[in-house]
Amino acid sequence: MAIVLFLAFLVLVGFSLFVYFIPIGLWISAMAANVKVSLANLVGMRLRRVRPQTIVLPLIKATKAGLRIDISKLEAHYLAGGDVDRVVDALIAAERAGMDLDFSRAAAIDLAGRDVREAVIISVTPKVITTEPIAAMAKNGIQVVVTARVTVRANIDRLVGGAGEETIIARVGEGIVSTVGSSSNHNQVLENPDNISKTVLAKGLDAGTAFEILSIDIADVDVGRNIGAELQMDQAEADKNIAQAKAEERRAMAVASEQEMKAKVQEMHAKVVEAEAEVPLAMAEAFRQGNLGVMDYYNMMNVQADTGMRRQISQVSDSDRTDR
Repeated sequence: MAIVLFLAFLVLVGFSLFVYFIPIGLWISAMAANVKVSLANLVGMRLRRVRPQTIVLPLIKATKAGLRIDISKLEAHYLAGGDVDRVVDALIAAERAGMDLDFSRAAAIDLAGRDVREAVIISVTPKVITTEPIAAMAKNGIQVVVTARVTVRANIDRLVGGAGEETIIARVGEGIVSTVGSSSNHNQVLENPDNISKTVLAKGLDAGTAFEILSIDIADVDVGRNIGAELQMDQAEADKNIAQAKAEERRAMAVASEQEMKAKVQEMHAKVVEAEAEVPLAMAEAFRQGNLGVMDYYNMMNVQADTGMRRQISQVSDSDRTDR
């Protein structure tokens, strides 16, 4: 009994390995589609860690579409990290559109990271790229906001190494800014927006890209801010602030000069007080040395009193004239 169970287990394991390495259903489908795939090829794919479905099913699709592709090329493209199904779909679409696209070029485009199937579709049906609103300023300082629609067609020959949509959008934006900036008045842009399309299209913006620009259409043109007036206002505000700063500097210097003069006046007043304080000392010294007599002193005091009286009379007279 144990031997029977062991033999049954071996048969089950052997059948599972046979089904895994030789997908009979896939092989029958290939034979029914007149695709010659040997059992040895299917086993070899398993040993090379290639899923047979990812190779055989696209091969069946290509054969039904009338294409002849070597199975080894499909397997090599899969091992290189490519998308076999997408490449086959691109070849079928190109063949239906009458485009000259072979497997080697399609595989190279796919390995370059581009969607070769979408590229073929864009080659047949051009794609419209709408730019973001692009702000530019005319010479009179008025801002103009432009939205453009760029119709492009994929260039199969330049898909490998060619720039993408971002480059097209950037170049179109640069052309719009340059064209609007060369206009003397924003009204010229509003009246003839097609001049932007003609000027930008004539620049050859698709050079070095994976696309061919068919047309550039201006979808919308709006008037933005008056940048020139804003710049003049900002300049005037800056000039005003500079003038105020210079005036404040002059005022501060005047105040400092006034304070300095007051300090000098106080200094001179202090010197006068100091000099007046030395007069009694000098008079006392003159008395001691006999250079000044008592009568001289009284005469001097009389002169001072007379001078003070005259000054008071003069002040009273001036006060009376002012009252009258």
